[in-house]
Parts: sequence; C-alpha cells; structure tokens
Amino acid sequence: MNHSITILDEPSSDELEIIGERLSAFNTDDVGPAGKQALIVAVRNESNDLLAGISGYTAWGWLYIQWLWVDESLRGQNMAARMLQAAEDEAVKRGCHGAYIDTFSPIALKVYRRQGYEAFGKLPDFPKGRTRTFLSKAL
Repeated sequence: MNHSITILDEPSSDELEIIGERLSAFNTDDVGPAGKQALIVAVRNESNDLLAGISGYTAWGWLYIQWLWVDESLRGQNMAARMLQAAEDEAVKRGCHGAYIDTFSPIALKVYRRQGYEAFGKLPDFPKGRTRTFLSKAL
C-alpha cells in the first residue's frame, strides 16, 4: 500500500475535525473520557466591549489556560490575577485538582508566579531571545 505525506499551511476544517476526533477517541480508549469543557473568563466595560479575557478548558482534572490577554487600559490593576482566580475557582467547581499555563513574557511570568504557579519546564529561544516557561499549580 502506498502512502503520501503532505504539508498543509491552510488545513480544511474537516481535516482538523477528523484529526481532533480521532485523537480524542484514541485518548478516551487509552485513559478514559477527558470531560473537556471550554472555559472563558471575560472582562467587559459598560458598552460590552471585551477588555480582558482568558480562554482555556478543563479536562482530566486540569485547567489549561491557553490565552490570557489584558487590554493596555487595564494593565497594572491586578486584572490578570483576578481573572486567573476566577478561572481557578471555576475549575475547582468542575472537579479540577491542577492548572497549567505557559508564557514567554517576563511580565506574565511574574504574574503567574505571584498567583502561585511554579515552573516545571523551559524551552530556550522560543521565540528567539526568550524562554518559554511552562508552569503549574495545585488547586
């Protein structure tokens, strides 16, 4: 049987869906259902404009924080810590026992450490000149 390997820089939504579904099925068979559930923390002004937010999910008893963003107008006001606390509180309600996040921003790294996250891994030069740090926290 012949196979071909191709590289795509613009995969179709069907391809992404198939890969995700099949990996999820494999993992479910291997370790049990993930119970994956999206988690968003949103900070809005009186006009309902999004000014800060966290995007992530909970699965297998862990909170994963994929993105954390704070508009410049709210920086320096402890907003990241408040959003992290809200996400962690929700994760605990969902039965999570840990949280993890990564960053290459020295400023974000300080925020996460103040919130109780501890580094468990690093990738130097990711991106060039920075170190991507992976952090976790028991909830």
